[in-house]
Amino acid sequence: MIIPTEVAQSVADPKAYADDKRAHDAFTWLRKNMPLGRAELDLFDPFWVVSKHADILEIERQNELFHNGDRASVLTPKEADRKVREMMGGSPHLVRSLVQMDNPDHMKYRRLTQAWFLPQNIKKLENRIREIARSFIDRMEDKGGACDFARDIAFLYPLHVIMEILGVPEVDEPMMLKLTQELFGSADPELNRNKKAVDDVAANVNAVAATVAEFIAYFNKMTADRRANPRDDVASVIANGEIDGKPLGELEAMSYYIIVATAGHDTTSNTTAGGMWALAESPSEFAKLKANAELIPLYLEESIRWVTPVKHFMRTATADATVRGQKIAKGDWMMLSYPSGNRDEEVFEEPFKFKVDRSPNKHIAFGYGAHVCLGQHLGRMEMRILWEELLPRLKSVELNGKPRWMEANFVCGPKTVPIRYTMH
Repeated sequence: MIIPTEVAQSVADPKAYADDKRAHDAFTWLRKNMPLGRAELDLFDPFWVVSKHADILEIERQNELFHNGDRASVLTPKEADRKVREMMGGSPHLVRSLVQMDNPDHMKYRRLTQAWFLPQNIKKLENRIREIARSFIDRMEDKGGACDFARDIAFLYPLHVIMEILGVPEVDEPMMLKLTQELFGSADPELNRNKKAVDDVAANVNAVAATVAEFIAYFNKMTADRRANPRDDVASVIANGEIDGKPLGELEAMSYYIIVATAGHDTTSNTTAGGMWALAESPSEFAKLKANAELIPLYLEESIRWVTPVKHFMRTATADATVRGQKIAKGDWMMLSYPSGNRDEEVFEEPFKFKVDRSPNKHIAFGYGAHVCLGQHLGRMEMRILWEELLPRLKSVELNGKPRWMEANFVCGPKTVPIRYTMH
C-alpha cells in the first residue's frame, strides 16, 4: 500500500500546511482510498501515515507496542536524523522531554509536574488569568477597531500566563516567543532562526540546535536560582525535582523547561487565533455564539478540532503488529495525523464546517492515553476566560486582509489574522 508520491509529499511538506487545503486534500484522499498507507519519499525513511480517527486512538492506547522515543518523535529527514545522532551521541533527540519518553521514565517525569496542571489546582489561578485576559482585551480596545489578532493578542496572552506559572519574568517574554517560533517554525522562512528558506538540512539542524542551546543557557541560570531560592512556580519543581531519589539529569531538566515554555503557550495561541479567524469568516456562527455565552465551551472544542495545532507525532512499533488489517513490522515508523483524524467523516458530521455548537465533538487534538497533553486543562481554561471576557465586549468582527498559516508540519497555526471589529 504505497501512497502516491504527490499525496505523500503533501503530508510531509511544511508548505502544504501553510496552504491548509493542500494537506487536507491529501488526508481526505487517504481516508477514502488508503487509510493506512506507506509513504516512500527520497528525503525520509519510509513511514506509515495513520489517517483515521479510530486507528490513531488504537495506536495511542498501546504505549508498549508503539513507542515514542525509539526513533525521532516527529517526522525528520534522513540527513537531519543522521546529523542529530552525530551531535547527541547516537540519540535521535535534541531534547528529551515527555514527548520523547516511554515508560517507566515517562510516568515518573510526568508525575513531577502533573499536580500543577490538574483542574482543581489551576482553578486557583482563575482570577489572575482573568485579570491578564482583561488587560489584553483593553489592549484590543485601545487599538481602535483593527489589529492583527494573532500577533497582538493570541500569541501574547497565553505566553504571559505560562511564563508567570513557570516563573519567567515578563521582560524575557519576547525572547521566549522568538525562540518558540524558531523551534516550531524552523521550516518557515519568516520565523526560523536564519530567516530564510530551508534548502540545507544540516544548516537547519544547526539552527534548531542553536535555539535549543539558547533555551538551555537561560534555564541553567534559572535552575541555579531556584535551587538557592525555591519559589511557588513550576521552575522550582523542575529545579528541585527528583526521579528515583536523584535530581533530574541536565538534558531531562532542560527539556522539561523547554516543553513547558514552548508547548505551554504556542498550541493555545494557535487555537485562539484560528478560532477568531473562523468567527471573523462566519458572521452567522459569531452571532450564534454572541447570543448564547453558554456555547463557549463547545466553541472552544470546535476551535481546537478546527486548528489541531499539533499536526502529528511519530510512533515506532516495538514488535510485529497488525493495524487495520495491515502488517506492521517491528521498527516501522508510524505518523499519527491528528488533522486527518479530526476531519474523519465517520466521526464528524460535515467535518469541513466550523460549528460553534458542534456536539458531540470527539476530537483528538490533545492526543490520547498516557501521552495526552499535560496542559490541556490550563489551555481550555485560558481560552474560556478570554472568550467569557471578550464576547460581551465584542460587537462585530470581520477579516481585514488575508490571514496566513505558518509553514510547519509539526506544530502549526495562523501566523497572522488581521481583523476589523467594533466593541461595546
